[in-house]
Amino acid sequence: MNRDSVVPAPLADLPWRVILLVVGIAGFGLVVLYSAAGGSLRPWAQSQGIKLVMFLGLSLVVSRVREEQLKAAAFPIYAVLVTLLFAVEVFGFVRGGSQRWLDLGLIRLQPSELMKPAIVLAVARFYDLLPSGEIRRVNALWPTALIIGVPFVLVMLQPDLGTATMILAGGVTVAFLAGIPIRLFVGAGVAFACALPVVLASMHDYQRNRVLIFLNPESDPLGTGYHISQSKIAIGSGGIFGKGFLAGTQSHLDYLPEGHTDFVFATMAEEWGLVGGCLLMLGFFLVVRWGLNVGLRGRTRFARLSAAGLATTIFFYVAINLMMVMGLAPVVGIPLPLVSFGGSAMMTVMLCFGMLMALDRSQRRSR
Repeated sequence: MNRDSVVPAPLADLPWRVILLVVGIAGFGLVVLYSAAGGSLRPWAQSQGIKLVMFLGLSLVVSRVREEQLKAAAFPIYAVLVTLLFAVEVFGFVRGGSQRWLDLGLIRLQPSELMKPAIVLAVARFYDLLPSGEIRRVNALWPTALIIGVPFVLVMLQPDLGTATMILAGGVTVAFLAGIPIRLFVGAGVAFACALPVVLASMHDYQRNRVLIFLNPESDPLGTGYHISQSKIAIGSGGIFGKGFLAGTQSHLDYLPEGHTDFVFATMAEEWGLVGGCLLMLGFFLVVRWGLNVGLRGRTRFARLSAAGLATTIFFYVAINLMMVMGLAPVVGIPLPLVSFGGSAMMTVMLCFGMLMALDRSQRRSR
């Protein structure tokens, strides 16, 4: 019997291998959170499992959206989120010294998280509308700088260096893939290097301390550098095969701060070792590779740019977090998606995943 006659078309269209891979990564994250709580579903694993089911359902709903609908919605979504970022500056909810949320009663919305995929769609839509002959002219650059710069500045004011960096990286990646000349990126890099002292001076004290401690983490091992020092100890003590499930000491004895959020990879590596860490990174690599392949198969410029941008957004999440917990980058508060406790990063990644599935389905149907 033909499979298509048994499986409904909406289900048959889905890339089940990648879906199972994403669920496997998130499921492993639940195991890590269970261990981080000392062998208890509460307070993290159970809540995270519920969010996983909700956001997986959201991604499946988004996967039914057509490419034409994503195109039409790119600029309106961007405009709404920029408006919400302005609203955060005026009415935002303050927590932990940062003003990043809008209190809507039932939920506290963080518009900057939604801007990560939105900036990819907006920049991709701009270059989709731009004639090919204009791609190497200044008219292809200054509107992109404005599209990226407005949310970047608004998020930096919250202040949220990590999210602002990801918004910048996502938008610049799409611009680079669109064909903007390399010399412009080199010039921008030189200009940023020259402006770096001014940027450091304008940062909040805690942000500046994070950058300085990254350059010399041993200068304050019991203060600003405590997170990085303990993270390195946890990762190193795991060895090749780890100490074993529920046998970690750095996290269970509370030496490792934020062992269930930003530094969850250190919690995992201590118990599962180098082997567990490599398998987790391989899982993310396969998801990102699939997303890039969706872009390579794209038949329109919008599909190619947006798919590649969404895939690299997931990559930036993983790469920045891993570099952060290993001391290769400043601590900027980027969680490990699908593994770290919290709904914001999972929601963003699942939205990216859902839009990638939507683009993949549109391209396969067009063929």
